[in-house]
Amino acid sequence: MQKDKSIIPFPVIEAAVSGDVDAINAVLKRYEGYIARLSTRRLYDEDGHSYMVIDEEMRRRLETKLITKILEFKIA
Repeated sequence: MQKDKSIIPFPVIEAAVSGDVDAINAVLKRYEGYIARLSTRRLYDEDGHSYMVIDEEMRRRLETKLITKILEFKIA
């Protein structure tokens, strides 16, 4: 599987900074894998077996932080 390494087009960034919901969702979609990786945690069951799981609270917090930074971003 090949990862999408393309950059986000400037018109999409411009629209996201202006508050366009579809553009913000496009940016979130672009970073969804990275956010999932950052929010992955190792948990252990009662038998001591470990497994990896996405911490949904952490994922939502990271997405919220990204949206906040998008809306605060200034384009010169």
